[in-house]
Amino acid sequence: MRTEAGRPRFLALAGLIVGIFSANAYGQPAPDQPVQEPTPPAGPVERAAPGGETGAPTVPAPEVGGLWQRDRLLGDMLGLRTVLGGYGVSLGLQETSEVWGNPTGGVSQGMAYDGLTEMSLGLDLEKAIGLKGGLFNVSAFQIHERGLTLTRIDNLNVISSIEARPTARLFELWYQQSFFDGKLDIRVGQLAADQEFVLSTYGSLFINSSFGWPTLNAADLPAGGPAYPFATPGVRLRARPVEPLLVQAGIYNGNPAGPGVGDPQERNSSGTIFILTGVFVIGEIQYAINQGEGATGLPGTYKLGGWYNSNPFPDQRFDFLGISLASPDSVGIPRSLRNNYSIYAVADQLVYRPAGAKEGGIGLFARVMGAPGDRNLINFFADGGVTYRGVIPGRPDDTFGVGLGYARISSSARALDVDTALFSGTFHRVRQNESLIEVTYQYQAAPWWIVQPDFQYIFNPAGGIANPSNPGRRVGDAAVLGLRTAITF
Repeated sequence: MRTEAGRPRFLALAGLIVGIFSANAYGQPAPDQPVQEPTPPAGPVERAAPGGETGAPTVPAPEVGGLWQRDRLLGDMLGLRTVLGGYGVSLGLQETSEVWGNPTGGVSQGMAYDGLTEMSLGLDLEKAIGLKGGLFNVSAFQIHERGLTLTRIDNLNVISSIEARPTARLFELWYQQSFFDGKLDIRVGQLAADQEFVLSTYGSLFINSSFGWPTLNAADLPAGGPAYPFATPGVRLRARPVEPLLVQAGIYNGNPAGPGVGDPQERNSSGTIFILTGVFVIGEIQYAINQGEGATGLPGTYKLGGWYNSNPFPDQRFDFLGISLASPDSVGIPRSLRNNYSIYAVADQLVYRPAGAKEGGIGLFARVMGAPGDRNLINFFADGGVTYRGVIPGRPDDTFGVGLGYARISSSARALDVDTALFSGTFHRVRQNESLIEVTYQYQAAPWWIVQPDFQYIFNPAGGIANPSNPGRRVGDAAVLGLRTAITF
């Protein structure tokens, strides 16, 4: 309960934050080692969701050092951040910009620019009004221009983690309350599941969106599920029953864009459709080894989870009469199948650390997941790779990485392609799978500035679909070159 003495403090806080609207920055430093606390997915500087901490908003200490030593370009903002920090308020602002080109392959060759401005406001309610364990967060995006997948390649594993339809949108808006000294917490509001689930610490280095929210989820769930650029009404519960284990579960609106036809991002372009269309439930258990200062071995984190969606899903091959959708006798309306589900596993393991060092070294990661083939375009997905932080002597915060990804077209979708060829009597391509390799180097120019050159090669885009510009040929394997820069203000 807030006391009378706390009222002036609360009113002063309210006056300070009136008119401020913001969001968590995606950017995070290159990963060093897995931790038990959930970390952000690969988003703007990695993927999928704001990269601020998933726990308490961080209140920066007064900046020490000059321009190239501070954590944020604007530093303490003439003392404003320190003043706000005294009331538990933390502000975030980050700009991510990218330039991409595909000199070979794709639907056509060319270049594209895309960018993302991320803003955040965090509030520690213990400092603000004395409510222990209470946190508030609001975040928003301004997405500008269109990326290479949308304009040139048409692949499933989207080239960039920030690529989306240009718009300004609300992202997350939530309240979190912790209990029992942080061993249990609950978060409620407008949430994104890719903030906390199916995450790989080392995979967050990579730019391709598949290393964040997996392509299976993005392709199979309504509107791609509760993941960038969408957040949706939901509740998340997290518990640490014993030290090595963390268990978390969330329930969200089953379709973040709401019912309708057309592009889901255009149906909910502002992020303010607060409706319930079925439910999406996801749960995960994490086991962490060799964590903390006293650990004698190399750290690792291992996760097992699954999700369920209650919405109806269209059959990938048959109509509601059981006739192939490719048949001239078909009514053209897919059979509706009840609900959908997937199971997954994630592993992060540091395998080498330089002697005497507390940070840096070589980390390995792998993820694998599956889903039913009759109602999903993709029924199997896997990715993995290696990262090396400090690979160049004298550059301890730079990270090099090589990642691989694979998405398999389901047997039902492939069978429909075969049916189409049989019933039409003409050649029709049968989709198989899409895979990719990404080679990247994250250069820490300053604590507040990351520059990341990137190379990707996309094999068999969209599983091998025909090129709309030349239907006699499939969309060609694409070599992609890019450069990302992210500045934290």
